[in-house]
Amino acid sequence: MWSADTIAKLCYDHFRNLPKRGKPELGREWTLLAAVVEVHQKPKEEEMKVVSLGTGTKCIGRAAMSPKGDILNDSHAEVIARRGCVRYLIEQLRLAVSGETSSVFCPAEETGKWKVHPEVSFVFFTSHTPCGDASIIPMMDSPSQPCPPVRKEDSEGEGSDAPETALKRRAERQEDQVNKRLRAEGERCHDLGGPVKEMKAGSPPQLEIVHPVEDSSRPLDTESHARQVEDAREHPAPDIHRTGAKCVPGETSDPKEPGICYHSTGVLRVKPGRGEPTLSLSCSDKMARWAILGFQGALLSHYLPGAIYFTTVITGKCPYSQLTMQRALCDRCSQVTGLPAGFSVHPPELLQSRLEFSHSLAQTQHSHQSSQGRVSPCGAAISWCAVSNQPLDVTANGYKQGMTKKDVGTPQARSRISKVELFHTFQTVVTATPNAQLPASLRERELQTYWDYKQAAGAYQQAWLQLREQALPLWLRSPRELLQFH
Repeated sequence: MWSADTIAKLCYDHFRNLPKRGKPELGREWTLLAAVVEVHQKPKEEEMKVVSLGTGTKCIGRAAMSPKGDILNDSHAEVIARRGCVRYLIEQLRLAVSGETSSVFCPAEETGKWKVHPEVSFVFFTSHTPCGDASIIPMMDSPSQPCPPVRKEDSEGEGSDAPETALKRRAERQEDQVNKRLRAEGERCHDLGGPVKEMKAGSPPQLEIVHPVEDSSRPLDTESHARQVEDAREHPAPDIHRTGAKCVPGETSDPKEPGICYHSTGVLRVKPGRGEPTLSLSCSDKMARWAILGFQGALLSHYLPGAIYFTTVITGKCPYSQLTMQRALCDRCSQVTGLPAGFSVHPPELLQSRLEFSHSLAQTQHSHQSSQGRVSPCGAAISWCAVSNQPLDVTANGYKQGMTKKDVGTPQARSRISKVELFHTFQTVVTATPNAQLPASLRERELQTYWDYKQAAGAYQQAWLQLREQALPLWLRSPRELLQFH
């Protein structure tokens, strides 16, 4: 049986073997990494391979979104990795419908449908806790994180893209002043009355002592949780790690009080852009959504009898809280009911590796030389997936790296994992499918635009409706006019 460290090493090694293009400059730039690992369970062994890998930390603002579907709105590593995996699955589906051998899909019982081979599963790896709710964790003398902690006095700068602000934190405090603040915050903010899943959106963060990971293959058990709660009562955390992601309109806003009461927890958040708002939900929110709808998306759902879920989510070495991850990725949507056949509440197992990414912010700061200037996030995003044609895709500001303003709007500038490119690739699957094998949802009415194809995936849209109504009612959706491309 594989371990969290085995998966982490596999992903780091795969990144190391990629070409240099798009990678951070050692000692000056940092980035995040995420990947999807396909696991084949064989009689005597397990075969694992990386099928998609992504890096990136950036997000475009609302004004830069394109009605052509040709720009990447969200280039965070987790999103890049998931989109690359969708590209990989589309190619595997094309092989299946064309009568060729697919390592992923085999015929399902219903005509025109394809299911994942029973011995195949998918594991998601991320080198750092996802931005948003999963990153609001107690600070226990651990390395700084990409969305750096801030005090009330510098809260005006919260959400900026500059991680170096983490280096400006005011750490020089007298012991008696710290103890006085901790006592005051402990009286005001302790709320440890029940398990995480009973916490309500908007409640202050749950305090938890974060211990070093000793067993990287299993999450914390109930007894460990109880011990941590008791420890937290006696030794409250002085502060929490912050996220730059902002609460969506209508959600309980962040109190922004110093210390542990800075953030609301369990709420939907949007990623910060470069000086303007975005419509991109945090990675924590998107991953919570995958646990109900699957990660395959609406287009592939036409051909599938149900969703494809990640069995496990593994996080690399970084500031980490098992309870916070559970709250952010699993518990918020755990009570959803009335889902159509093929969809279910499917929370992944949550594990942490003891291995740290060599290009993390902490490692970059450690190797930084003063002559290199300030430490900053890498501006490029890398997508690699296990496809036969052009598996590597490097972008900057949502378009292929190296494109000029004159190139923007041309097919040459598009990322291979942009909406329009994935749509066109999916249409090649439809074209390759014999008429008698075409799913009913693709035969019932004439479909032309990307919006048409997404809306025609009936079961997926029903599941999404139930999820929004019961758990995520304030989810921001892209305007319809941005999805009407061909």
